[in-house]
Amino acid sequence: MLAEFNFKYTSPIVCTAIHNGHDVSEEVNKNFAVSESIRLMEEDPYTDRFTDFASNTIIGRTSRFEVDLNRSIEKCIYLKPEDAWGLRTRKDKPSDNVISKSLEEYKIFYSTSKNHFTQLEKKYGRFFVYDIHSYNHHRKGSTAEFDDPKLNPEIIIGTNNMPEKWLSLVDKIQKKLIMFDYFGRQLDARVNVNFPGGHFSRWIHNNFPDSACCIAIEFKKIWMDEWTGEIYEEKLNKLISALNSTFPLIEAELEKYK
Repeated sequence: MLAEFNFKYTSPIVCTAIHNGHDVSEEVNKNFAVSESIRLMEEDPYTDRFTDFASNTIIGRTSRFEVDLNRSIEKCIYLKPEDAWGLRTRKDKPSDNVISKSLEEYKIFYSTSKNHFTQLEKKYGRFFVYDIHSYNHHRKGSTAEFDDPKLNPEIIIGTNNMPEKWLSLVDKIQKKLIMFDYFGRQLDARVNVNFPGGHFSRWIHNNFPDSACCIAIEFKKIWMDEWTGEIYEEKLNKLISALNSTFPLIEAELEKYK
């Protein structure tokens, strides 16, 4: 199973963490040319924690190195180094059978997502999706300097392919996140810096152009050590609270479109 779906339909808000997964099938694992530690660094570990307080969630369970749910079906399997930031991911090209299995699972993920979103659309008229990701900012090495914070906001709000009518809501969410009390200071939250969003948010807007607002939100890994995987619980919990603080605002704004 590529992802776990949990929908109570008690709210029009969905939180997804589709790059959270680390599991791989035995058949794919034995052909990997990339180490588990590198895989973990390039995945979005623990982003499922950001969905804890949402009543509707989609949590990735399979590694993006097996199937990347945030890419189109033509590009969802990393076959060449240029598909994966220069990393050689497979020792040999996967067999046609392995590829077809992965593509079938990919199709099931998107058809299941569409079914759930259609149900939300029927119940609420409008619905909102947080497409939650995380990103590295310490790539030069564990003892090197961190990447320039001027170029790497703590929160990136991606508005990929978003209908213009939602931009005022995006602006309100950004201001809410900036004003959140993060250990006595404001958060640096900016729009479309480096990561405007990937295939999943585009797909949502294309399939639900009148009813869905999807923000691809990237949290810089200030809440963990990229190299060891250690979580800084206080920092993580504060960021989770910051995200949750936007829920009442979103629900109130969606009501205006009914």
